[in-house]
Amino acid sequence: MKRPTSPFLLSIYEYMLTRHFAINTVNAYIYWIRWFIRFHQNEHPTNMGNEEVEQFLTFLANERHVAVKTQAQALNALVFLYKEILGNSLTLTLNFRRSDKHRKLPTVLTPAEVKALFSVLPAHLVLPAQLMYASGLRLMEVLRLRVKDIDFDYLSIMVWNGKGGKHRRVTLAPELIPTIKEQIRQVSFYHQQDCQHPHYAGVWLPFAQAEKEPDAPKSLLWQFLFPSRTLSHDPENDALRRHHIGCELIAKSGKKSIERRNNRKTGQLSYLATFLRNTFTFQRHRYTNRARTAWPQ
Repeated sequence: MKRPTSPFLLSIYEYMLTRHFAINTVNAYIYWIRWFIRFHQNEHPTNMGNEEVEQFLTFLANERHVAVKTQAQALNALVFLYKEILGNSLTLTLNFRRSDKHRKLPTVLTPAEVKALFSVLPAHLVLPAQLMYASGLRLMEVLRLRVKDIDFDYLSIMVWNGKGGKHRRVTLAPELIPTIKEQIRQVSFYHQQDCQHPHYAGVWLPFAQAEKEPDAPKSLLWQFLFPSRTLSHDPENDALRRHHIGCELIAKSGKKSIERRNNRKTGQLSYLATFLRNTFTFQRHRYTNRARTAWPQ
């Protein structure tokens, strides 16, 4: 999502970034606040309050038939707007029609389906999918992995700033070690080429890490494990960097491959990461006496 052109929305955008909100959360909140304003004929939120919020949330449930979590996200965005931005908190007793759309049951793949799925995915997507399945990682957690996060000695992966800004360590399947080492060699090849570019500024680092470790942006250990094939300009400061591959790229490049399976479970690629994570959770509970998820044979 591009930076908002509206001065009001831009101020919210920058406020959330300075407080280290996840970029997906920032984009979602900006989306709902913009829709809320347009729903009320571009009336400024300072001139609206509880009644207008109730009307908007009821509209989402009655007219758009959104899911429970979707309506909850819209409510969270508006609560944030009035509490943090406008300093005028909404009442705790909002009276609006709550969405009654039933939650779907989680889809779990069998080991045979997981194996078949891996066989039709493009080569550059197989390892990310295998990590989601074997280590229970979310999609963005996989894409944001860096070389230093892989611990071969302890067969573990360190996840930094996951959901809710939490850190955790997860298991690494020994079967993936040769593939990961080959991926690191590919990262090293890109890294050597990048360092020869006169305008290369190094990889993006979170918060003030670049100031604490000036050499880190051009260190191999800090490079993304799944780098993009091309260099790009950082939207924050226009610096030339190599970012990780995008989740949209995964959806576009893998869609046709999965549809060839003609499987009702894997037909929706946007839920691929959810399928694999649900399968990981199911296997973990089923095989409680094992240290990790059973690898499909």
